[in-house]
Amino acid sequence: MIKITFMGAGSTVFARNVLGDVMCTPALCRCEIALYDIDQIRLQESKIILEAINQNVNEGRAVIATYLGAENRKEALRNADFVVNAIQVGLYDPCTIADFEIPKKYGLRQTIADTMGIGGIMRALRTIPVLQDFADDMEEVCPDAWFLNYTNPMAMLTGYMQRYTKVKTIGLCHSVQVCSEELLKSLGMEHEIENRKELIAGINHMGWLLEIKNRDGKDLYPEIRKRAAAKNASEKHKDMVRFDYIQNFGYYCTESSEHNAEYNPFYIKSKYPELIEEYNIPLDEYPKRCVNQIAGWEKERDSILKDGRITHERSKEYASFIMEAMVTNTPYKIGGNVLNHSLIDNLVADACVEVPCLVDGSGIHPCHVGRLPVQLASMNMTNVNAQLMTIEAARTRRIEDIYRAAMLDPHTAAELSIRDIKAMCDELIAVHGTYMDMYHN
Repeated sequence: MIKITFMGAGSTVFARNVLGDVMCTPALCRCEIALYDIDQIRLQESKIILEAINQNVNEGRAVIATYLGAENRKEALRNADFVVNAIQVGLYDPCTIADFEIPKKYGLRQTIADTMGIGGIMRALRTIPVLQDFADDMEEVCPDAWFLNYTNPMAMLTGYMQRYTKVKTIGLCHSVQVCSEELLKSLGMEHEIENRKELIAGINHMGWLLEIKNRDGKDLYPEIRKRAAAKNASEKHKDMVRFDYIQNFGYYCTESSEHNAEYNPFYIKSKYPELIEEYNIPLDEYPKRCVNQIAGWEKERDSILKDGRITHERSKEYASFIMEAMVTNTPYKIGGNVLNHSLIDNLVADACVEVPCLVDGSGIHPCHVGRLPVQLASMNMTNVNAQLMTIEAARTRRIEDIYRAAMLDPHTAAELSIRDIKAMCDELIAVHGTYMDMYHN
């Protein structure tokens, strides 16, 4: 029986999607599922909901067990074939609030702050020590398991695991598989969605749609560029930053405009506050989503627990397709986050890159992409620099390396002096309390 361990199972909605997918897949549905979390209430809620899915769509064929707290982590992981990671260290309160409110005091505004910027850096620094604990346990009790990481900041966490542990790790993000479809829909080109051909490569949340063609091999980019420019000039919409990328860098990228607005020095600028309205940038978006999600989840939970009628249809998340491809030895293509071992020629070897990968019974096989257009590689490297320095800070546990990571972030450096960057980092470290106890001068 295949064993799947879900770390951070209190993330109920995401656990429901991934494990619901597993229970909808014939090759996987007779499995053992281990749910692990440090929050007893959320863990039990997840178990009740997943048991309902198991009964409603899977005839009760999966065996589901829960494991609470660090003292039970090894047993949750023992003999696992796949480990899905969806933890959030520090949660909304206190850490996410601090990641937004303290930088705001210094004039540094953010939108999502989970991938890049000072928010992404702090999230990585409090999460990597926990992932190291996971890795130590996995190397002991399930050394052959695959670690499927969904937690952000993707490139920092996945890159750390791949460079500094022996755990077989792949980073997964759902922005790749929906990128071109959403682009074509937004431009009124729905007729080109079926049978389109595409190539996406770069880094997580800034993977580039390098090629997109129709079934006859016609390049769709000329029409995309024309329509995107016209839409940005004529109306306010939610994807103006990425459409501006198309105009100024020539290509579209995988993750949303609210994310990409803070990955560079161009759009959120205290000197030019009018850009916020011009590009329709939702400042402080992630905290707002957290509040809405918490309230929405409580309502949904109460409804589910009341009647137990929850069902599930397989989603587009990669996890179940990866497991199925490995178990059945049936090839499947994904966009995965891996170390840049001769994959993208003009990005550094230590970078965690997002490239096409073939999955089969022997594992995950990243594909060589070649050189990115120079402007795209350059944009990626401004993010890679901060990512690598953050990983270095997590390794050395030195506060001066945290300063350097923040200094290398393009948005932070464009807005703040080195003096203010250091002061901001000191405040954030102090507010994080025990989450940052391991870091020292």
